[in-house]
Amino acid sequence: MKQKTYELFKNESLDTIVNEIEKELKTRNESPFWSDKVAPFSRAILSVLVPLRDNDLLFTPEGEYIETLTPEIFLRWSDFLSLKTLAFTLAHSNEANKLVRTKLEEEKCEQYTPIDLSELGTYLSRYTVNLENESLDFPIANYNLHQGVSNVIKSLL
Repeated sequence: MKQKTYELFKNESLDTIVNEIEKELKTRNESPFWSDKVAPFSRAILSVLVPLRDNDLLFTPEGEYIETLTPEIFLRWSDFLSLKTLAFTLAHSNEANKLVRTKLEEEKCEQYTPIDLSELGTYLSRYTVNLENESLDFPIANYNLHQGVSNVIKSLL
């Protein structure tokens, strides 16, 4: 990973990060099929990770607190199943008005402010993720597609 990428994820806005990913993508010879998917997927993930970062409430897919948004944690959340779990965790947190389903200290969880999930929800629903029932699965083809998108993103960072 490039040092510039670490600084982007650590400090910059969602739009700045996505714009940089798009710029890097234009310098590559990626298929238009992948190119059309990278920015929306990145934007969907970052639409929730950046607010968590800005509120010092970032956590791993295992629920452990982390201080800094890095390309590695972004890629860990880009796993489609992890992203679905994150969406439901934040939806439950929005309802409870505190961060739930993590291993963060209770005092820190109480500092949570609801996050707008509309961009992430819209994205996930396009790929047949049921946003009403967490236990319902999505087609494996969608999982595999997003593994491919994640691999393209990884090559850009």
